[in-house]
Amino acid sequence: MTISTYDLGDLKLQSGEILPQAFISYETHGTLNAEKSNVIIYPTWYSGNHEDVRSAIGSDRALNPEKYFIVVPDMFGNGFSSSPSNTPPPYDRASFPAVTPYDNVLAQHRLITEKFSVTEVQLVVGFSMSAQQAFHWGALFPDLVKAIAPICGSAKTSTHNWLFLESLKTALTLDPNFNNGDYTSQPAYGLKAFTTIYAGWAFSDEFFRENLHLAWLGQQFNSTQEFLDAWHGMFTPKNDANDLITMLNTWQSADISDNQKFSGNLSESLSAITPRAIVMPGKTDMYFVPADSENEVALMPRAELRVIDSIHGHGAGGPGFSTPEDDQFIDLALNDLLSG
Repeated sequence: MTISTYDLGDLKLQSGEILPQAFISYETHGTLNAEKSNVIIYPTWYSGNHEDVRSAIGSDRALNPEKYFIVVPDMFGNGFSSSPSNTPPPYDRASFPAVTPYDNVLAQHRLITEKFSVTEVQLVVGFSMSAQQAFHWGALFPDLVKAIAPICGSAKTSTHNWLFLESLKTALTLDPNFNNGDYTSQPAYGLKAFTTIYAGWAFSDEFFRENLHLAWLGQQFNSTQEFLDAWHGMFTPKNDANDLITMLNTWQSADISDNQKFSGNLSESLSAITPRAIVMPGKTDMYFVPADSENEVALMPRAELRVIDSIHGHGAGGPGFSTPEDDQFIDLALNDLLSG
């Protein structure tokens, strides 16, 4: 397991802005073989980083580092790759330029091809926002990627999902201490409102009805408030507020067709995903609903829909959040893709 950074220089973004001295942080698991043919890419998701992906990787898992070279690139804005919190002025904090999933995937492509000289990727797998990146990989580089596995994610952020994200943004930025991103300390009240809204959407109604939140991740809570406090502690102080806003804007902008290659034609971009794909929405996910995945899979030439039958909502697909049963379901699909 190795953590490194790759310098991208002055990076021209999809918006046309330049991000000076940009860099991408990444972690690798396993060893690249002589043929450079055993590569798997697993990008990070909203508020996540390379450390969070580790729970999906192991010798007893489909993502086996004894067999594959697994690259986990950190998303722009997550505090490890170039982000508002680690970029020098005048591009720091609220002045950090907007980045898209397209920007992230192009940077990851440079990492894979320039740093490691890879000409074949066995699989791009992703959860949530990294599932959106997996869709981008399949559409933009179908000759490089052999298979994709988007888990609880979409090729394009739906209007309903966008509105949920906008409510998070509003809750965070209305804190007077946020001060348009020019805060001297983290906006505590805004972050508390942010995480409270987030908790209500991350899991399903059934999850809360059965009081599963009171025994979440092996912890025992006496009340919903105690669960909320633990949930809040997971987001803070791990995440800077401006970093959260940057990643949120990236999520809102996700659309595999919004680039020069496809000129906004979503049907064309989905049809361009010729690598084999298994798309795995969560049955009770409120962010990325199965109906959206059904519509996307119908336009993908070699795609299969497998719905995770879980009441854990969006958490059903998340490493570290999912149950052993959900992990087994996902690993079966990943093994099917890797066996080819």
